[in-house]
Amino acid sequence: MSTAKVSELRYYPVKGLAGISVEQAVVTPAGLLHDRNFMLVNPDGTFLSQRTDPAMAPLRVAVLADSLQFSADGADTLEVPIRYDGKRRDVSLFNHWFGTGVAQDPAADKWFSERLGRPAALVRVTPEHDRPGWGVHKGQTGFGDAHALMITSLSSLDGLNERIVDRGGDAIPMNRFRPNIVIAGWDEPHTEDRVLRASAGELEFGYAARSIRCAVPTVDQATGRKTGPEPTRTLATYRRQPDYGGGVSFGMKASVLAAGTIHVGDEILVHDWLPEGDDPAPSAR
Repeated sequence: MSTAKVSELRYYPVKGLAGISVEQAVVTPAGLLHDRNFMLVNPDGTFLSQRTDPAMAPLRVAVLADSLQFSADGADTLEVPIRYDGKRRDVSLFNHWFGTGVAQDPAADKWFSERLGRPAALVRVTPEHDRPGWGVHKGQTGFGDAHALMITSLSSLDGLNERIVDRGGDAIPMNRFRPNIVIAGWDEPHTEDRVLRASAGELEFGYAARSIRCAVPTVDQATGRKTGPEPTRTLATYRRQPDYGGGVSFGMKASVLAAGTIHVGDEILVHDWLPEGDDPAPSAR
């Protein structure tokens, strides 16, 4: 097997908004620093997602010292202070997790409501936020769907795109899958599915579960528009997961076993593999 290395690192300060690529990242027990520490919610506290609001995709955010800067094509740039604590509001994810978030600046709420054409409020994880994931290694997460890290590989994307093109479609970029860590150098697609425990730089991570994909990969991340059935249509021909309710998978969700700094170019050292065909995650949920 070829030497595997970190090809890309990306974090998403606000869940559902554009990500930020970096050459190095500090990884906390809940994932890359700042990753999904913020999210947008409806008036009732349920989270907003590209699943229903694809226009979130091209909205950009930058994390400054103690503020956030938001920008979008055709809109004024807005900078607001980060409120680490203060007024709380009830929030929820997927009707499975219910907690609280720290309400942020009303100017941010107005900016996002205007961009999305619906009421939206920005919240941050509370200082005491403690949300476990699920799967083989449960770990912790912020406002991510359920896990600290989303990991994909270039070989998996290459294999998928070959199939899409063979069906007459257009190849898609990796950003459709919104990964935190992209791995290069594996010969076989979906090698990440079999990694039980691995390390890169100071980071050690452990397999939690396969990543079951929703409608977000059908959204063009540059334009915020849904583009049609791909890649879901093609993934459904060879990546159905009966043990996950029949959903299609691409990439794997991982937990942080040892926090630390990771760099693009760091070698991926796999310490333990899952046996071929074995996935204990569904029974460990």
